Amino acid sequence: MVKYREILRLFKQGISQRNIAASCQCSRNTVSRVLQRAKELQLSWEQCEEKTALEIAQLLFPKASRDASRKYPDLAYVHKELQRQGVSLKLLWQEYGEACRSSQQTPLMYSQFCHHYQQYAWKHRATLHIPRKPGEQIEVDWAGKTSFLMDRETGAQIPVYFFVGVLSYSQYAYVEAFLSRSLENWILAHVHMFQYFGGVTRMIVPDNLKTGVTHLDGGVPAIQQSYQEMAEHYATAIIPARVRRPRDKANVEGMVSIVSTWIIAAMRQMQWFHLKEMNTYIQEQVETLNAKPFQKKPGSRKTRFLEEEQTQLLPLPEHPFELAVWKEATVQLNYHVVLEGNFYSVPYEYIHHRVHLRFTAHLLEVYYHELRIASHPRLEGPEGQYSTLEAHMPKEHQQYLSWDSARFLSWASKVGPKTQEVIQGILQAHRTPQQGYRSCLALLKLSDKGSPERLEAACDQALKLSPRPSFKSVKMLFSASGTTPKKESHSDASASKSSTSTTSAYGFTRGAAYYGRKR
Repeated sequence: MVKYREILRLFKQGISQRNIAASCQCSRNTVSRVLQRAKELQLSWEQCEEKTALEIAQLLFPKASRDASRKYPDLAYVHKELQRQGVSLKLLWQEYGEACRSSQQTPLMYSQFCHHYQQYAWKHRATLHIPRKPGEQIEVDWAGKTSFLMDRETGAQIPVYFFVGVLSYSQYAYVEAFLSRSLENWILAHVHMFQYFGGVTRMIVPDNLKTGVTHLDGGVPAIQQSYQEMAEHYATAIIPARVRRPRDKANVEGMVSIVSTWIIAAMRQMQWFHLKEMNTYIQEQVETLNAKPFQKKPGSRKTRFLEEEQTQLLPLPEHPFELAVWKEATVQLNYHVVLEGNFYSVPYEYIHHRVHLRFTAHLLEVYYHELRIASHPRLEGPEGQYSTLEAHMPKEHQQYLSWDSARFLSWASKVGPKTQEVIQGILQAHRTPQQGYRSCLALLKLSDKGSPERLEAACDQALKLSPRPSFKSVKMLFSASGTTPKKESHSDASASKSSTSTTSAYGFTRGAAYYGRKR
């Protein structure tokens, strides 16, 4: 701004225009124009001595009044419409011009239209600096740019994503690379970040990313359940930034820009084969960044953190948070739920019911309407494994599960040694013992129809006929041993006598009457 008051004061003291221009740091033409204007208005130094520089400027060069023939735009409407997608200042100026011409008024030129809107926008874009307290909050986000790992075998590029966390007070930063932006990595990054800082802030300010915020219900963000459990474990609160309001987390936005330029871009010529090596390099660069002095204030991020903020952080819990992921599943007909290709049992009463699975790296819990109904250690190794608790099975399935070779042999020994020998033969006759379980069970149940002694005698007789008798042969002998022969009548005896001939070397020869030939 031209120093009108100083120009008039120096001119009153007899200073030349050249020296006045040098003192007030303006051109000689400006000095000449100001003095000429003061002469025209008959404005002396004595009249201006008690006035401010702004008042003198308004006296010398008052602003031209607006032309009544021109219609000025509704700048509040213009500012609001510009928030819509696809709306530009040029479009609004054209609409404004058409409205002026329809009302027989002269519109402003495009340059003046833009100038007036710019003046209006500056007043409504004022920002408020909110002072943050040490240990109050931390801002977190994923960096937009990615780097890559190289697959040694195929040469393919594997994308890598960067988690960034910044303490709002000291701007002390933490950065870590991950292979995906999954919920598991999001929470794991928080756990590592708190360990790096040695404490926890009272608030966490994330973006409205799908990883941490599931949806917006009536304008209120719904925190993902596992993310909320992590916050409760560390006694902190999650307060997401407003949608499309990057200034709510200005520190992390600025740090993402710094990380993208000084770390990610600097790695573009490097080849990485292991994520651990990349994170080691990133950690070294972050340490350098945190120790770098501020440009406009004393100290660095690290010194400000160590001296003012670290002691204000909440203490870490005794154990770090273990990620628990929630998932819905339906109980199958075999009263098991499936998780990552493995099967876990639940009480059979919940077959075909929808349940919630809560699982960590080592434990699976099954909930039905917030009631825990089952718990299993996580299975490791190939898919297709079963974790089954006997208490979850129906009674008949529990009995079947208890079958084994030792149990059948023990049961047979109570009947007798011959029965035990037959059972042993049946089990050995199959490729796997399980294939003979049903035959063993059916044979041993024969004692319920007769007596153990009768079964033992049938097994003894069967062993005389074959070293490995089958269940059918034993059953036939068992049934035959229980049949009582009938007394023959006189007619039956005579018929029997007539139907047989004398005994030959090959046994009895039956006559035609035995086979029922018609007479």
